[in-house]
Amino acid sequence: MSKIRILIADDHSLVREGLTKILELEEDFEIIGQASNGYEAIEKIKELSPDVLLLDINMPVMGGIATLRKIKEEKLKIKTVMLTIHESREYLTETMELGALGYVLKDSDSQSLLKAVKDVYKGESYIQPKLAVDLVKEYNFNKAAKTRSRRANNELTKREYEVLSLIGEGLNNKKIAENLFISEKTVKNHVSSIFKKINVNDRTKAAIYAFKNNIKANY
Repeated sequence: MSKIRILIADDHSLVREGLTKILELEEDFEIIGQASNGYEAIEKIKELSPDVLLLDINMPVMGGIATLRKIKEEKLKIKTVMLTIHESREYLTETMELGALGYVLKDSDSQSLLKAVKDVYKGESYIQPKLAVDLVKEYNFNKAAKTRSRRANNELTKREYEVLSLIGEGLNNKKIAENLFISEKTVKNHVSSIFKKINVNDRTKAAIYAFKNNIKANY
């Protein structure tokens, strides 16, 4: 069986050496290179064609997230495990969206790191267990929110959709009435109905809703 060829990218040489010692305890792992920043990592990927990249998020010159974007832009074939001190869900979701398959905290035990490398090499995702629960909760929350938005959008009439789009553009009721050739009283009725359907209580929140849901009317 061929060994899993690994590139380590971290700006601290002691961390790189420590990771190398841990990983080389596995007979089927081979550390083929190290990089101290994202630029070096990109060059090493092109030069050495590693199977797995261990990538620190916080590095000078080019950090981990910028490196992931570059990898995605250049369509480099590499499977990535993020190494970080951050438990932030924002970091986690952003790196996953950019193509990382693994996310490991630096204070985790060596077995977690070894499993992450093996899983990612096989094309599977690995998320630090204590972060996985929070990620699933956030995913379910976002999914439910999107479902509510779609349902609300479907409930809006064509005229309400137009009114909401103009609220999103910052127009007041008088200007909306002029644009749509309807009375200001009719606009007020539409606005009241819209607020109920999208579950907001003021124009600012309605405008934010319109922006987030890309509501634009063609009239």
